[in-house]
Amino acid sequence: FVSCSVDQTSKIWDIRVPQHSVQTFRGHTGDINSVEFMPSDPNCFATCGQDQTVRLFDMRAYNEVARYGSGKAVETETDGLTSCAFSKSGRLVFCGTSDGNLLAFDVLSEKSTPAFSVASAHEKQVSCVGVSPHGEALCTGSWDSFVKIWA
Repeated sequence: FVSCSVDQTSKIWDIRVPQHSVQTFRGHTGDINSVEFMPSDPNCFATCGQDQTVRLFDMRAYNEVARYGSGKAVETETDGLTSCAFSKSGRLVFCGTSDGNLLAFDVLSEKSTPAFSVASAHEKQVSCVGVSPHGEALCTGSWDSFVKIWA
């Protein structure tokens, strides 16, 4: 499994060797808030964090293979991307933000900025993002006490 941390690293763990991680990935310049395996390629995973970036890592390359940014400068320690989830195909990475927005990044695009966004999706921080098993809907939860379904 993969974990993320406030030490700006994500780590791959093998349950047969629980004493230490087997790979450590660096690159973020702030706390990492969320990690998600790509459904179409179990060797790849995305992380998002306080540095306003989403990073795509590949375990085979043992490296970052893509980086996407919100396009917003980090102004305070509480700014950042709070959660991430892949679309069923793995083409899009959805991210919630600390200011209540929802962003979507296209991993096949040459652009590093969001492919689209939902401004003010929530009134407060988006705390979780999830995609339905069939890939037909997106769900967001927020500190504003609402869960929203985007279909």
